[in-house]
Amino acid sequence: MTETEQFRMHAFISGRVQGVGFRFFTMQAAQDHNLNGWVRNRWDGRVEVMAEGTHENLNRLLMALRRGPISADVQKVDYEFKDDQQEFRGFRVLSTG
Repeated sequence: MTETEQFRMHAFISGRVQGVGFRFFTMQAAQDHNLNGWVRNRWDGRVEVMAEGTHENLNRLLMALRRGPISADVQKVDYEFKDDQQEFRGFRVLSTG
């Protein structure tokens, strides 16, 4: 693994994570770490994140997701790393899916 090697992280965050500013918290954290991708609420109450960037920056985002904004109560973060698809430009909030 090199410093510049790119990866994709797909994560699902459970707990009190909707209606507490979690998506915008995630977008800000992703932008702060130069990540591309998206975040959205899920109908089942979770938040879903797809982010691409360096392994180091994805791990920084993962730490932020585990913490969440002050109004959230993160219970669980399920995630997996995959090969980068270079599919995204920037980071945005998507509609509930």
